[in-house]
Amino acid sequence: MTPERKAYIEKYGSEDGAAPGWDAIDVALKKVYTDTVERHYGTIIKYFLGGKDPLDGISIYDNPSQEFHRHVVSFGMSELYYAPESVGNDFSRWGCEFTMRLVPFEGDKDAENPDRSIAKHEPYWAMNLMQNIARYVYETGEYFEAYHFMPANSPIRIETDTKLVGIIFAPDPQLGSIETEHGIVEFLQMIGITQRELDWLFENPTTKRGKELVDKIREDNPLLITDLKRSKEYV
Repeated sequence: MTPERKAYIEKYGSEDGAAPGWDAIDVALKKVYTDTVERHYGTIIKYFLGGKDPLDGISIYDNPSQEFHRHVVSFGMSELYYAPESVGNDFSRWGCEFTMRLVPFEGDKDAENPDRSIAKHEPYWAMNLMQNIARYVYETGEYFEAYHFMPANSPIRIETDTKLVGIIFAPDPQLGSIETEHGIVEFLQMIGITQRELDWLFENPTTKRGKELVDKIREDNPLLITDLKRSKEYV
């Protein structure tokens, strides 16, 4: 047993429900959201207990930077709970957590509070999208890294009049990556892209070209916020 694993067991082994990976994500988020309380949506049945959703939870923060937007953050692509066998790994499970930044959309009405202002509407569709992508990773073993991309095979918000039909991944501009006791976790931000942008990427499907597209978007959208109403195309 390595000294690091021994110290880990001594620190967490007697702690019921220890979640050092989750705690590390919370610390990273607190550095950005010092005075903001998140809205957290947890899964009812954990994936390892037979549930259908790989992500154990998703938090949503209201972020006023650049323009008011929702910042959606996953919990479950990395090793969240007590796992001595993961100590010393280069990467924590899949090595990432997903994020997404979204301009509030008038279609995202809260069924329980339909009269609330648009600023209070939650992007449940984005949470479902994250779960679907996480399920793909868990079921296929194919993981994502910065500047990978994928088609959604529909609008990213289904049954919505939007030009955004694909996703590209990039490092989250505010969260970056962190080192945890289970390995590195990179916060991979999902950005909605158009069919024209997807076609341009597929002409030369490399991370270099993916970065080129993200850099173009960053020029006037440094936080890489997804707006379902976006009409501008970057290629």
